[in-house]
Amino acid sequence: MAVDGNPLRRLSLDQLRRRTSEKWRTYPEDVLPVFVAEMDAPLADPVVRAITDAVRLGDTGYAAGSAYAEAVDGFARTRWGWKGVDPALTRVVPDVMAGILEVLGVISAPGRTVVVSSPTYPPYYAYVRRTGRTVAEAPLGADGRLDLAALDAAFARAGAGATYLLCNPQNPTGAVHTVTELSALAALADRHGVRVVSDEIFAPLVLAGASFVPYLSVPGASRGFALLSATKGWNLAGLKAALVVAGPDAAGDLAGIPQWVVEGASHVGVIAHTAAFRDGGQWLDAVLAGIGENRRLLASLLDTELPAVRYRPGEATYLAWLDCRELGLGDDPAAVFLEQGRVAFVPGPDFGTGGAGHVRLNIGTSPEVITEAVRRMVLR
Repeated sequence: MAVDGNPLRRLSLDQLRRRTSEKWRTYPEDVLPVFVAEMDAPLADPVVRAITDAVRLGDTGYAAGSAYAEAVDGFARTRWGWKGVDPALTRVVPDVMAGILEVLGVISAPGRTVVVSSPTYPPYYAYVRRTGRTVAEAPLGADGRLDLAALDAAFARAGAGATYLLCNPQNPTGAVHTVTELSALAALADRHGVRVVSDEIFAPLVLAGASFVPYLSVPGASRGFALLSATKGWNLAGLKAALVVAGPDAAGDLAGIPQWVVEGASHVGVIAHTAAFRDGGQWLDAVLAGIGENRRLLASLLDTELPAVRYRPGEATYLAWLDCRELGLGDDPAAVFLEQGRVAFVPGPDFGTGGAGHVRLNIGTSPEVITEAVRRMVLR
């Protein structure tokens, strides 16, 4: 079924404020929320039908079967040319972060080091430390891409038995890692005895002009893991499900993920995610086109209204990483924008080293909301 127009233009601000999710209930109504990674669009029709059919049937038990893995495999073959999602090498888990923690529990001992490339997704820090492991940073380069020299040094300090948590594509910068970068990463990890776990939750949201490379598709990555989900691509965070994919040489580790973890995934969530990967391609393409338009709009607005704010449009995600240091608002400009402009961003310092003076803006919304967000950033 063809998608009519841009899904990001379909809902008014009044309609969006009827939602009861985190994005629309964290702040008072006079605050414009452009922080948490929720998209302002109606769901894809195939997803709506799948959920509705399941509820009408009372199909709300425990998740079972390989349909999710098969749908991801079909999507990966069509979109990325990757034939690496063997259902036998997968496990369904409640969500990507839960899956990461389970994989860490299997391949990494408490007290060991987990390396991340900062600035990066804030929950990595808290979740990893909660497991009794330590977090070490190998900051991204000035271009927002993987710094292989920094990774080499961090792996050497961490030693064999450490883990590298890769964000692929990168959140918040939107960088899409190339096959050359990922192959070099795999070689470094192998040399140092480091296991790689790749968070690929934003993989469906790679924009025109860039190509997503699954980590497990590159030479030397066979001992790694990847985690995939329809959560971000189709706005399904409230329908919990994700997929752990093991490289061929990591297959034995999957047995360490207990069955109760698999049963923790929402069956309705699995149904929704399966429908998204299998039948939601046209809706996704329409959203990607809308994100591309919004990326250009944001760049134009900032150039006109706030030229001191530096914005390098990413190649993926609906997240914009804004360098506000020249505005002189301190390490946490998001706090100033919230208090004085009544617009809510994710604070840059939450992303670790390299985040001070930055904010993260969600452009998975209407052009009107983006325009209003920039207007509120112009403090008077």
